[in-house]
Amino acid sequence: MADLESIAQRFGEILDAEVSTEDGMGAVEKERDLDVTVQGRPFKSELSMEIHFEALEEDGTALNHAEIVLLPEEVPDFTRALGKNDLTITALHNHWLFAEPNIKYLHVQSVEKPEGFAQKLADSIKVLEV
Repeated sequence: MADLESIAQRFGEILDAEVSTEDGMGAVEKERDLDVTVQGRPFKSELSMEIHFEALEEDGTALNHAEIVLLPEEVPDFTRALGKNDLTITALHNHWLFAEPNIKYLHVQSVEKPEGFAQKLADSIKVLEV
């Protein structure tokens, strides 16, 4: 059986973030330092990358998924980087109608070893000004 704690520790190391585990899941949250307003007010509450793995199998594979907040101008380079790393984009949308700039939330997922997903995502994130 795959060891959740050791996989989670490596997952966090690859993503350079603290990882938490609960109910068979591993989770990382990486804050982005973006200058965003919503209805003219400073906005900081949903500007993080949320990265997870769950449903860990005996062979070490899991369902891996992430939601990444992006500035509009970051979308092309980041989606290209994800494609080069063979990661599937499952959604791209906004959350806030009156955000300036009009930030986007991109979802990505895979079924593979969490460490592999973390490495592919870490490589892709290099195109962003985190």
